[in-house]
Amino acid sequence: MARALARQLAQDGHELILAARNEESLQKDASDLNVRYGAEAKTLRIDAAEIETHAKWVDELPIIPDWVICAIGWMTEQEKAEKDWSLASSMIEANYSGPVSLLHHLANRFEERGSGTIVGISSVAGDRGRASNYYYGSAKAGFTAYLSGLRNRLSQKGVHVMTVKPGFVDTKMTSGLDLPLLLTASADQVAKDILRGIRKQKNVLYTKSLWRWIMLIIRHIPEGIFKKLSI
Repeated sequence: MARALARQLAQDGHELILAARNEESLQKDASDLNVRYGAEAKTLRIDAAEIETHAKWVDELPIIPDWVICAIGWMTEQEKAEKDWSLASSMIEANYSGPVSLLHHLANRFEERGSGTIVGISSVAGDRGRASNYYYGSAKAGFTAYLSGLRNRLSQKGVHVMTVKPGFVDTKMTSGLDLPLLLTASADQVAKDILRGIRKQKNVLYTKSLWRWIMLIIRHIPEGIFKKLSI
């Protein structure tokens, strides 16, 4: 999703700062964007798990960008996480603690400046805990709540905060899963939806949009019935 977003932004003429933990991969991405679109793309290494480095990393940014899009996430199989706490805690760190730490420091800079857009990619998995992915889902639920509070805090400060809730997306993270075609978006489709949502100043974006209604139904299933379901 992050690469698809970078391609869309580069194609639209934006200057980019690409940040991830794999420096070699970042350099390849930046070169590709330059060759394809003539885009200027700087690269910076950041690891969401290295929370103690985040404050310094933000302090040393060459510029505070107009937009920040946080596309950090990791998921392993629920059954493996149930048996191995290190896997469960890694999911919590990757999907909640790390992204929140980074946005904590960036949000303060945006507030001081009085402008900008912060986008956090959460998931429909956070809308209700389900037996099939509740470690991942609970971390995304926490991230969704964080973004909601951040939006409430910064709405009067000139800063737009948008929560993105993808459903199934055809990416490396979901490879090997039997995903329903009707409910599965491509990374490029999600990227287009996100950029459209930013420009329309949306608060919460479901992509595909059908997921808004699916999750509305799932959230309203009575608990007595819900706990008997296998979803």
